[in-house]
Formats: sequence, structure tokens, C-alpha cells
Amino acid sequence: MPTKRIRFLLGTLLATTMIGAGAATYAQNMGPMWDPAQLPETRGTVKQYTLTPRGDVDGLILNDGTEVKVPPHLTGQIVFAVRPNDEVSIRGLRARAIRLIDAASITNVATGKTVVDNGPDRGSTEQTVSGKIASTLHGKRGEVNGALLEDGVQLRLPPHEAERLAAMLNAGQSLTVRGSVMDTALGKVVDVRAIGSSSDQMTELAGPRPPRGPKGDPKGGPKGGPGRFDAPPPPPRG
Repeated sequence: MPTKRIRFLLGTLLATTMIGAGAATYAQNMGPMWDPAQLPETRGTVKQYTLTPRGDVDGLILNDGTEVKVPPHLTGQIVFAVRPNDEVSIRGLRARAIRLIDAASITNVATGKTVVDNGPDRGSTEQTVSGKIASTLHGKRGEVNGALLEDGVQLRLPPHEAERLAAMLNAGQSLTVRGSVMDTALGKVVDVRAIGSSSDQMTELAGPRPPRGPKGDPKGGPKGGPGRFDAPPPPPRG
């Protein structure tokens, strides 16, 4: 093959690789590059989920045998948006030779719920949230460890801080919190770092208490207060 031809092919391959890598980086860091609405639409009825060896959902099978693939980070949302026997609208790339769709979005036609591939979950972000408390939340021993807002947002605090700030966590109380927010298909939860009546009047929360020792001392001492130990017994007399 002529040298120029080889150089041309190598240059084309390198350019294609760089473009693909750039698109992947953009999608990971900045969100999806393409609008799913511009992709071909396929409609059908869900027959069942497809599962990974661990039992996670990684796609759908439609009644006509079409296999719909979704990335792993969408599987939790898919379960809550789409069920077997639901009619769905799928936007994605269709394979040529087999009934296979790489889905970018899936919409439940009846409910309008849509799951869109916006890239892998980037984790929680710190935000300020305001609302009115509907009820307090408790741990398994009955200790207060948070509150439920009227809009469904859950607030979580370390139990000792929830006890200290109990007057602010009564039902009907309006408050503002700042913390790490996780917005998932199951709901929104705030790991509270500061709390107050408004964003101008916030009380910073202390971190979790250190683990207690066998007899209640936070630093492992059997008694006598934090970090203190009783003196050893006197040696036996001769």
C-alpha cells in the first residue's frame, strides 16, 4: 500500500479516536452531548426486565422481542418509572441486524415519567433547602434523627444534634438547612450540616460523637468522665 495512503488512514484513525475520547469526556463532565428527542423513537409494551448476574436491572424486553439496553446507573430509576405491561416510548440507537436498542431515554406513556441518561451519578452536592416540617424521623431505638418536610424532602441529623436542636424539629416548624443533597429516584435527602430559621441565621452542626467504650466513656475509659480512668487497685499486702 502506498505510504501516503497508510499515512492518510492512520491520520483518520487518530482523529476519530480523539473525537470519540473528547465526546466521552464531555458527556462525563458536562452532561449529555445529544438531545434524546433527536434520536429515533420506538414504542412498545414492556414484557420483563433483563438482569445482571447480581440481580440488577440492565434493560428491558418488549413484547415483540426487542431488547432495550440501559447503562447501569439508570437501573434504579427504571424500576420505579417503568413496570412490566407498561407502554413505553424509547429514544435511542437501533441495531441493524437484530432487535436491539441502546436507549438514551425511556418514557412511560401512561404516566409521563421519563428516565434520561445524563451520565453517571456525580454524587451529592451541598445546597440550601427550606420548608415546613411535616413530622420528625426516628432511628430504630426511637431516637430522633431527622425530619420530613411537607414536600417530601428528608432531613437527616446525627441523633445527639437532633436532640440538642429538638425545638427546631417540631411539626409545623419552618426552617432552612444547608447540607449534602442526594436527589434519587426514591426521593431527596439532605445530610444536614447547618440549620436555622433562615439562611441568615444558621447553626453549624457538630460531627458524629466518638464511639463509646464498654461502659459509656466516649474514649474507652470505664468511667469517670471523658478520657479518664480510675486509678489501679493497690498491690496486695505481703
